[in-house]
Amino acid sequence: MAQYACRPLEGGGKYEVAVPGSKSITNRALLIGALAEGTTILEGVLFSDDSRVFMKALQDIGFSVEIEEEKHRVTIMGLGGKIPGADRADENTGGGKAYRRVYVGSAGTAARFLTAFLALSGQRFLVESSEQMKGRPMEPLLRALESLGAEFEYLEKPYRFPFRICGRTGNDPDQVELNIDESSQFLSALLLSGVMCADGITIHLTGTRNARAYVGISMKMMEAFGCQARQLDGNTYRILPGQKYRGRRYRIEPDVSAACYFYAIAAVTGSEVKVRHVRRNTDQGDIRFVDVLERMGCRTREEPDGIVVCGRADAGLKGIHVDMANFSDQTMTLAAIAPFAQGKTVIDGIGHIRRQESDRIHGIVTELGRMGVACEEREDGITIYPGEVKPAVVRTYDDHRMAMAFAVTGCRAEGIIIDNPECCRKTFENYFSLLTSLDLINKI
Repeated sequence: MAQYACRPLEGGGKYEVAVPGSKSITNRALLIGALAEGTTILEGVLFSDDSRVFMKALQDIGFSVEIEEEKHRVTIMGLGGKIPGADRADENTGGGKAYRRVYVGSAGTAARFLTAFLALSGQRFLVESSEQMKGRPMEPLLRALESLGAEFEYLEKPYRFPFRICGRTGNDPDQVELNIDESSQFLSALLLSGVMCADGITIHLTGTRNARAYVGISMKMMEAFGCQARQLDGNTYRILPGQKYRGRRYRIEPDVSAACYFYAIAAVTGSEVKVRHVRRNTDQGDIRFVDVLERMGCRTREEPDGIVVCGRADAGLKGIHVDMANFSDQTMTLAAIAPFAQGKTVIDGIGHIRRQESDRIHGIVTELGRMGVACEEREDGITIYPGEVKPAVVRTYDDHRMAMAFAVTGCRAEGIIIDNPECCRKTFENYFSLLTSLDLINKI
């Protein structure tokens, strides 16, 4: 298994980089394109393990998906909410009923979004995943779909992959309860595919989590394609009946999550980094990480072609206390730079990241401990104390964000080696190549 040895970056440099398109927006756009009536042309598409799984799944379902990877373009022929070739299948099971096989890999968005789409279609599918995805939360979404008339047969464990979608009963209620404490993707999945419900659908949230930045992205994209979801009150959403997405040309924003790693490099090295085409007015929740860096002592500015983050000349940072519930993907990034701050860094509101690609809270504490950094682990947070970072091999738990974040630590500290960097293919397959081009990391 390959490793990468990080090399500290000299302070005071100026760098300009471009990052791939947003994974979150790419996968939402792929689903909407399949649901839309007519042709959808997506530009600025992210090509990664997750998005390729999504595209292949749409092709396996039967959609016409034209992929032009070198142009970052995908063209989808939608059928207005219908499943193409519903009588075609690649497996026959159970009394001669035909099931079409769909594989969602380790992609959380593909797993949740496609499950809702296929279940509400009333057709029969065999849905399979990677071993990693089998352990990630699905039950709240599956129970909500059952209450909407979808029928499932669970082949290993209840409410886990793999399962068969056995069709949908004539029961078509327009009210459903949903708990999103484990993932807001459950709500986005129902909103995006809710236009398939003939009488519309009202979703009542039953949990306590209020982190819904990505839900806002879903609703804005629905509107861009001609459908509307309304938030009636704090915990109630409504999709009106009789709506259809309309195919269109749509450009996908750069991935702010990816940009944040380079902004963090600026913070810990006292450098200046611009990420092209990132905007403050984005709906991507991770843009709040720029505010965190400002609180820690960095300067920022928005230029016509992107946002610039300037670290302090002495590379000094201030420890902070922050609730990251609404941009929790950047927890690892903040943890990676926290040892270099003056004063402790306290992160709250992140209990749900224990159930993502890895137990990210425990992984952060374990790997910082391997570097000699003192931490306190809580059920929904972490406290990180400043200290000297010692050389270490960082395990990544097959988690792309662990790999990318702790490479930032190695841009400041000597002797940091990233194990299994290939896991970054999930969302940012040329991440380490881009760092290599900046003379930050050498392959060993």
